[in-house]
Parts: sequence; structure tokens; C-alpha cells
Amino acid sequence: MKDCRKFYINGAWVEPSKPNDFEVINPATEEPCAKISLGSEEDVNKAVAAAKEAFKTFSQTSREERMALLQKIMEVYQKRYDDIVATVSEEMGAPLWLSKAAQAATGLGHLAKTLEILKDYKFEEDRGGTRLRREPIGVCGFITPWNWPVNQIMCKVAPALAAGCTMVLKPSEVAPLNAHLLAEIFHEAGVPKGVFNLVDGDGPGVGVPLSAHPDVDMMSFTGSTRAGIAVAKNAADTVKRVAQELGGKSANIILDDADLAKAVGGGVQNMMTNSGQSCNAPSRMLVPAGKHDEAVQIAKAAAEQVKPGDPKADGTTIGPVVSEVQFNKIQDLIQKGIDEGATLVTGGVGRPEGLNKGYYVRPTIFANVTNDMTIAREEIFGPVLCILPYKDEAEAIEIANDTVYGLSGYVSGDPERARKVAAQLRTGNVHINGAGPDFGAPFGGYKQSGNGREWGEFGFEEFLEVKSMLGYAA
Repeated sequence: MKDCRKFYINGAWVEPSKPNDFEVINPATEEPCAKISLGSEEDVNKAVAAAKEAFKTFSQTSREERMALLQKIMEVYQKRYDDIVATVSEEMGAPLWLSKAAQAATGLGHLAKTLEILKDYKFEEDRGGTRLRREPIGVCGFITPWNWPVNQIMCKVAPALAAGCTMVLKPSEVAPLNAHLLAEIFHEAGVPKGVFNLVDGDGPGVGVPLSAHPDVDMMSFTGSTRAGIAVAKNAADTVKRVAQELGGKSANIILDDADLAKAVGGGVQNMMTNSGQSCNAPSRMLVPAGKHDEAVQIAKAAAEQVKPGDPKADGTTIGPVVSEVQFNKIQDLIQKGIDEGATLVTGGVGRPEGLNKGYYVRPTIFANVTNDMTIAREEIFGPVLCILPYKDEAEAIEIANDTVYGLSGYVSGDPERARKVAAQLRTGNVHINGAGPDFGAPFGGYKQSGNGREWGEFGFEEFLEVKSMLGYAA
């Protein structure tokens, strides 16, 4: 079992103020794979003090110095790539192929895009006699989740470093080992002491004092809407900037002129990826009422090709969900769908056949779902797809927007029609005809899916303050 009970503060691995051991569970085996310590307010205070002191000098570094730092981080990251792949797979259950192709790859993607932006970004411009200057916001607090852990850490850390900010990270205590590995990478790459700090812990012990800390200038949080609200409330008294990337219940509208087999099959595959543990997953599939039964059969066949199993085994499509808590929540929601009258097409409660250990969920499809059912309203965060029929395009858009969330959306069909529908969705992202992610496009949501944006230039600018220097050119 790995011993990861130290925190990374002010450029060194240090003991917690008060030991508070916590076991990290491998979700495929239900056995402990590592031990961390849950931090406290005293640990947060030490980390914030280090970041505050480091900001005095790091904020004054040149563009060229920060570009060189990002390049060095990329070099060390590539050297440790296989370690990242194995670590993410072990602690959160992603199959090795997914961990290599996506989980670990996103870290490099964000570093490369941030470096590209930093190279040409205009930190200063003149408008009349006024000089507009963009400066690093200060000390940033980061709280990140377990589902795409490296992605969510790096899409905050990379632009923050590029902007000249310093930071304190609280990774999810459920999957924290990748964060320890990233801290090792930053240390080897020469990130100055105090610039990046890591304190493990839970929400009450570390998240609350970090969010409320008067010397933290910005909080960036990714996770559930419930927890995001708590972060915002804790941050309110110090009037700091709060950026939130929260939950989702994204609609996947398949228009009547779409290639049904391609759109439905692709939608199922997208939904099941990462065991359904993606905030932007296309969890509500909207199909024309007249094609509902045909779509259901296509979805059933696609779902039954999904193979849950050991993340290390060849042929595994999806691994377990991350924890017993998540497993039980998903099981309850599947049962709720059955109880409320949705048609269970395939899957259902219990583990998949042949898997008696591990937090494995059966790939599940519900049909004849109405948008007032619990499974259509709540974020399930598992491999569970709801198929909802609609009578016309206007109703499809109405159903899609009838949610408290607004993170992502999906539309398949004639490109011109699909673009018009996409423009009417109240979401921060829309994928048209199967378009994949774009590291340069802003990522974030409307409504209770959060505020602020990550990724690309928009994400970079979240870490900058704007100063007006009037009479500068007079």
C-alpha cells in the first residue's frame, strides 16, 4: 500500500499538523491501495501563507520565464506519463486504454494549449489615453473532483501558472494519488517553492477553510452543484472570485433527418465512456416519437456491446464506478426509474454477470422516459441512459432546456438545422454531429451548471484582473 500521508507545501513534502489517516480504495477490488492524511485548517493556513509569499515574486516573472516553466513541466509530464496512466486507473477505475488515451492525455492537452495562448497573449493594450493591463489575480484555491482528476487539475493549474498566480490544491480525497504525482512533476520541473501547494482533505476540514480564507483571492471549484453552492457561500464573506464547473443533465437531440444508427450508437458509446462519470455526459437522448422504438433497439444493441470489467484487462470497455457511495446512489436511481414506470430496456440493478467484487454497474438503458421522472431530472453519474420521445423540433428544444442544469448539449442531423437547434439550447457547450472536445474552446455551463469558463483563452482570463491606468499615454 502506498504511503501518501504528506502534503506538498512551500516546495517540500511535510507532515500534517494533525495525523488523520484515510484509506484510498481501489474500486475494482474494493481494497485499500494507498493511505493519505486528511488535512485541517492549520495545514490550509500554512499552504496559503506559502502561496501568498511566493506571489510577491512569481507574479513579477516574465512571459518567457513562465513559458519555459510550462515547457519543462510538459517534458517531465511526458517522462512520467505511464505512471499517471497506472495511477488514475488504480484509484478511480478507468480502463488502462481510457486512462492512456484520455485521462492522462488531457493534462498534456491543457499544458500545450496554455503555452500556445501565453506565447502571444496581450497583457497590455492602450485605448485612447488609458492603458489596460491584465495582472494575475493572486492566490488561488482549487478544489477538484475524482472523475477526470488530471484534466480538472491541469485545466486550472496550467493557466494559473501562465498568468503568474500561486495556488493551493485540494484534490478529491477519493482519488488523490494523481495529484501527488503531479506535485512531484511540478517539483522536478522547477516550479518555485510556494507557487504550487497541495493539501489533502475533505470538504469540512480543508474545503471550507480554503474557500473562506481571507488571503485566497479566487476559488475555482469543480464538482457537484450542492458542493459548489457551499463553496460560494463560504467564499462570500471575503468577496473573492468564484469559478464553478458543476453538474449536468445534458440532452442529446437526434433530429428526424439524422443517421439514426450512427447518432444513437454514438450517443450510447459517449454516455457509457468513463462509466458515465462525466458531468457533460449525454444522459438524456431525445428521439422523434415515430422513431422511438427503432432507436431503442439500436441503443439496446450498442449497450450490450459495452463490456464492464477489470480496468487492466484487454477488451474491457468500462471499469467500475469510483466508490461504494456512488455505486449505491446509482443503484437507487436505477430502481427509481423502474418504480416510476420507465421501460427498462437492458441492464438494471445489481452487478454485471460474472463480477462479484468491485463497484461495477450494469450498462443500463431506459426507454419511454418522461422529463418529469427522477432519472431525467437528477444527475445519475453512472452508465445509465434515458431515451425520451418528442413530437417535433420545438418540443425537443423545450425538453432539452427543461432542467436546472446547462452544461452541455448534443445535436445530430442536417448541419444547418443542427446549428439552429444548437443556438437555442441554454447550455455552455453544444456538440454538433458528434464533434469531440476542443482544448481551445471555453468549457462551462449556464444555470446551476456553474459560472465562469475553463479551457483555452477564456479559462486563462479567469486568472487575470483588469487594471485601468488612466492618463497613461497623456
